[in-house]
Amino acid sequence: MSTRIGHFIDGKRVGGTSERRGDVFDPATGRRTAEVELASAADVDVAVRAAALAARAWRDASLAKRSAVLFAFRELVHARRERLAEVITAEHGKVLADAAGEVQRGLEVIEYACGLPSALRGAFSENVSTEVDSYTIRQPLGVVAVISPFNFPVMVPLWFVPVAVACGNAVVLKPSEKDPSAALLLAEWFAEAGLPDGVLNVVNGDKEAVDALLDHPEVRSVSFVGSTPIARYVYQRGTAAGKRVQALGGAKNHMVVLPDADLDLAADAAVNAGFGSAGERCMAISVLVAVEPVADALVDRIAARMAGLRTGDGRRGCDMGPLVTAAHAAKVRSYVDAGVADGAVPVVDGRDVTPDGDPAGFWLGPTLFDRVTPQMSIYTDEIFGPVLGVVRVGSYDEAVELVNASPYGNGTAIFTNDGGAARRYQHEVEVGMVGINVPIPVPMAYHSFGGWKSSLFGDLHAHGEDGVRFFTRGKVVTSRWLDPRHGGVNLGFPTQT
Repeated sequence: MSTRIGHFIDGKRVGGTSERRGDVFDPATGRRTAEVELASAADVDVAVRAAALAARAWRDASLAKRSAVLFAFRELVHARRERLAEVITAEHGKVLADAAGEVQRGLEVIEYACGLPSALRGAFSENVSTEVDSYTIRQPLGVVAVISPFNFPVMVPLWFVPVAVACGNAVVLKPSEKDPSAALLLAEWFAEAGLPDGVLNVVNGDKEAVDALLDHPEVRSVSFVGSTPIARYVYQRGTAAGKRVQALGGAKNHMVVLPDADLDLAADAAVNAGFGSAGERCMAISVLVAVEPVADALVDRIAARMAGLRTGDGRRGCDMGPLVTAAHAAKVRSYVDAGVADGAVPVVDGRDVTPDGDPAGFWLGPTLFDRVTPQMSIYTDEIFGPVLGVVRVGSYDEAVELVNASPYGNGTAIFTNDGGAARRYQHEVEVGMVGINVPIPVPMAYHSFGGWKSSLFGDLHAHGEDGVRFFTRGKVVTSRWLDPRHGGVNLGFPTQT
């Protein structure tokens, strides 16, 4: 009998009222390992009400108390990071080394949140008028919702939850129903670290739970990461309900390689950024823009490196694991079919892979297409799988024009030894995160993560200074205290100088 996965509400694991269930699989074996409860609107209401009650006390908790909880939580996650990585691999499928890297990037945001008292300091101006002072303070919103995707079941919740908690908010987290267990562990460990009951709640569910969070009057803000169509929906419905929303959407990230680049470095980067986590990353490189005459040499180098990759069970030391579900694997495979039909050249065809794992797993090997054109679906669509397409262009200007024509603007990279070209690229490219000889330019926690155009709906990015601004409201206070010299009896007409 498979495991039943419920919710975490008001400091404990609980079941819900809904009879609906979802299946959780081990992607490397294809076997169902658990069933997860899919929350009803009533279940979401219970979680939000618990958060609303807890938020009243937590907003008044001292900054020292909040920091102490975050420091204790950081120590628990650090000590148990291997267990967390194992849970990620068991439900998502990414290899253990990649899962461990995800946990580490999440830890960096926890560490940033530990120091948030300094970021929450206001500003003070003395004597803005005679004996009148003005100062600013930042206060929490109240109940905030976080809706996270399947591809980073630990890192993405940790982009938001520690910052929101440090700012004095209570959180309702809805993880992906495809890999829900890691979020429940994080909630339990937060409670063990001393976070009061109700400050962090986890509800598992699908669209019904999402809509309930978007519509609930007690929820003040929504943080979302997922595909662009859903991000747009979350933003429109959430803002229509009067909420503050940051909805991070999809991507089609380009890596431009100039003729003067170190081609071995570029080939290594293309393989790492294209096929890590089976391409299920919003920051994955899915388009390599080769500025001639380097395309032939670059494709040869990439193909040679791909020949040494081992696809299989992430617990066996393989390089790349399975895709998250059978349905997603079939969808990505259909894009490979479409690429061949549209005339792209399949240099390495992942449909032919022999995995080091159970044949029933959700497998597709790394795939490399050459001579991709902007009209093909493998170029226009976010595939979210291990498919890398090479587009050949004749100049730097043509490469920039291609990148800027994309409706997405999440991440991009340029590989070159020309500092002037790199500086020009970072200035001209219409993308939110830029790497120079860095293929996946995910910023450190004290900077903010987020794209442009259809990769972001809302004004503020995740974590860093934008995260603090998102989870707090500014307030300006103007005060005047009479000087003691004004005391005493005076029957004359009152004046103030």
